[in-house]
Amino acid sequence: MKILDGKKVSQKVRDSIKNEILEIKEKIGKVPGLVVIQVGDNVASKIYVNSKIKQCAEVGIKSTNYILPADVTEEELLSKIEELNKDETIHGILVQLPLPNHIDTPKVIEAIHISKDVDGFKPENLGKVVLGDESALISCTPAGILRLFQEYKIDLEGKDVVVIGRSNIVGKPMTALLINEGATVTICNSKTKEISEKTKTADVVIVAIGSANFLKGDMVKDGAIIIDVGINRNESNKICGDVDFESVKDKASYITPVPGGVGPMTIAMLLNNTLKTFKNGKNI
Repeated sequence: MKILDGKKVSQKVRDSIKNEILEIKEKIGKVPGLVVIQVGDNVASKIYVNSKIKQCAEVGIKSTNYILPADVTEEELLSKIEELNKDETIHGILVQLPLPNHIDTPKVIEAIHISKDVDGFKPENLGKVVLGDESALISCTPAGILRLFQEYKIDLEGKDVVVIGRSNIVGKPMTALLINEGATVTICNSKTKEISEKTKTADVVIVAIGSANFLKGDMVKDGAIIIDVGINRNESNKICGDVDFESVKDKASYITPVPGGVGPMTIAMLLNNTLKTFKNGKNI
């Protein structure tokens, strides 16, 4: 069993981004700009945002964090996004999810200009991913998983892959990326009957359903590659994934840990998308 080390690979990605931004700065005196908008003071959101801001600083991206009150109106939030859309020093706009119930999340995502959609959440970007268009800004978690496969030289062509979770953020774009890589994909969800019958025959299982320790050792075959996207807390309040690591690890050929697997790759791909939008804006 080999660990797919997201910490190590994400550092490699960040080092590459940092070097490229240094070169660009020396050449034209500009750097990419990212704005993170946070509504309210959700503790988990605050942790994620702080991590993103810290890593932006590490690679040389100029980041700004706008913290809006939890009772901000949808109109005020959309107005702030429109202002940032017009700001040429801002190359990426990220609205930290989840948003309060009184705000229409799809409407907010739609308001971000496609050239600044560093989360890759807009329907147009998802459509480009499905079509295999290289100009797509790919949703950061699926992009990070694909980068892990590439780093460990895992060839997906001809592999049977089961994706558990059909979200617009992970499951659907991940499925499209896998198809583009030549894999045969089965996508499952909470309503799927006999999930274990599907996972037992899969060469690769990617789990993104937010259910602690859902995937057990008796649900996978020997030599399977296991990707755990989940971040949960168990009964002891310890962080764990959607995969029961202890029961699965001895059967897996490769497995991502939680924490330290997919999570660091997600943020690394956000930085990568921000650099890409900066370059797309003909700044260099």
